[in-house]
Amino acid sequence: MAAGGSTKAILAALFANAGIAVSKFIGFLITGSSSMLAESVHSVADTSNQGLLLLGQKTSQRKATKEHPFGFGRDRYFWSFVVALLLFSLGSVFALYEGIHKLTHPEDLKSPLVAVVILVVAIVLETFSFRTAIIESRKVKGDATWWGFIRHSRTPELPVVLLEDAGALFGLVFALVGVGLATITGDPVWDSIGTLAIGVLLGIIAIILIIEMKSLLIGEGATEAELRTITDKLATGKVQRVIHIRTQYVGPEELLVAAKVELVSGLDVGGVAEAIDDAEARVRAAVPAARLIYLEPDLYRESSVVTD
Repeated sequence: MAAGGSTKAILAALFANAGIAVSKFIGFLITGSSSMLAESVHSVADTSNQGLLLLGQKTSQRKATKEHPFGFGRDRYFWSFVVALLLFSLGSVFALYEGIHKLTHPEDLKSPLVAVVILVVAIVLETFSFRTAIIESRKVKGDATWWGFIRHSRTPELPVVLLEDAGALFGLVFALVGVGLATITGDPVWDSIGTLAIGVLLGIIAIILIIEMKSLLIGEGATEAELRTITDKLATGKVQRVIHIRTQYVGPEELLVAAKVELVSGLDVGGVAEAIDDAEARVRAAVPAARLIYLEPDLYRESSVVTD
């Protein structure tokens, strides 16, 4: 997937979260609400995260070097992994700490109406950011479910932004409910409960992202659909069969394909080279991400077949 769609979603989230963070901090200073403080830190973390995602996109475009012959595409996986860690440490852990602290040392809210107004405005802004992420994700997710898209996407930024924005929206609702109940009942404990709910939510999202980004960082192969397409395109023309194949994404838009193939008999050196070139061209036409293809001609033997 081209990075343009994910960049648009990141920028929408960046500007929305920056504005929301400022308004929430003002609201916290006026009201003293722990939910507002937790949401303020959450928005600061999200704003920083969008900056890191943009940094990853920038550094991943560096040209390959002798030390890094396959380029720097995995920079996008690395910074997405860092984002997940920051979401857990700055967002979840702080909210849980603040919630527990205010639960044991409750404080009455001041000017709760200010907090309500700020939270409602923040929900509107966050909805805009979330809508942008959904629109851009729909362009690439195909028939997959949203959970399937998050689990199996080889492009890290859109799943990260989707989950961050979803967490932000639910977090704002939790904060609004906490502040509202604390105001209606006169019991500030509800504000602390809202803060704890935000911490738990962010922790769950962060753990999901940490698991997914770790998997991408270690290295994931082609999807099942991509692998079937690659195998079908290889085993055509002068290629009789694919003996075995291995794939790995070395970046979100760069797939490495290595395979042993059996060619038709009787080819001279020129014929072998032409058959290999034709096979590579077929694969690249069908799966544009397959930029690095290494094919080794071989004879089919039972011992040469590598099983999973």
